[in-house]
Amino acid sequence: MHPQNRFWKMLCAVLDENIPEDVNGRRVLCLKHGIALWDVLESCDITGAEDSSIKNAKPNDLRLILDSCPIKAVFTTGKKAHALYSKYFPHLPEDICLPSTSPANRTITETEMLEEYRKIAQYL
Repeated sequence: MHPQNRFWKMLCAVLDENIPEDVNGRRVLCLKHGIALWDVLESCDITGAEDSSIKNAKPNDLRLILDSCPIKAVFTTGKKAHALYSKYFPHLPEDICLPSTSPANRTITETEMLEEYRKIAQYL
């Protein structure tokens, strides 16, 4: 994850939690709030972090989590994740597309982004 990515900042603001310092802290935070995180893609060829360069995409088997957990909503972060989810999983629950938290996404202010991420709270 890019050090300036705002995902954990947004999620923790929604949850009114401090940003965890490490992977284990993030795992504990998600478990505490009943949140599951899973990448749409298992693997792909990509240049840097440029979504438009994604080739040879191999989707994750999201049925593993959707069939074994009481998922209330699926959120994707960014237009590319939304497009990939829609392409590979049209038979699964519809996703709610949230803005990309990438530092490259400057089309939305952090205040506007946080307002969008607050949609998560209604499913907790």
